[in-house]
Amino acid sequence: MSDMTLQDISAAMKKLDICMLSTHAENGEISGRPMSNNGEVEYGGTAYFFTEGDHRMVAEIEANPKVAQGYQSDDLYIQVQGHANLVRDKAQFQEHWNPDLDKWFPEGIDTPDLVMIEIAGQRITYWAGRDEGEIKL
Repeated sequence: MSDMTLQDISAAMKKLDICMLSTHAENGEISGRPMSNNGEVEYGGTAYFFTEGDHRMVAEIEANPKVAQGYQSDDLYIQVQGHANLVRDKAQFQEHWNPDLDKWFPEGIDTPDLVMIEIAGQRITYWAGRDEGEIKL
């Protein structure tokens, strides 16, 4: 059993841009898609992602807010289980906006039907080589 801390996980996640965000599909299956972590974001237990409001994943989160995020590097695998909240407030968008998002949303926080997915992590599991561990948030 390894003894990584939340700070260790946060440092590792700064180097990872893409995660797989998994939700519960309408038919009960698990649905996943790549989402940008926008790199160099301090992870303290809550993650933020942006999408369009008409995206299928928004409807899935509205129906069941339990989600999982999967991150991978050469020798570290991280899974965060959490609870998603859909935010439609421009002031909160601004707090978490990164200029790299402009390539996906050219109108910035004024993009019509923009939604921020705020994921409060509840449990992190990780595997680093033969070591593995869990952090409860």
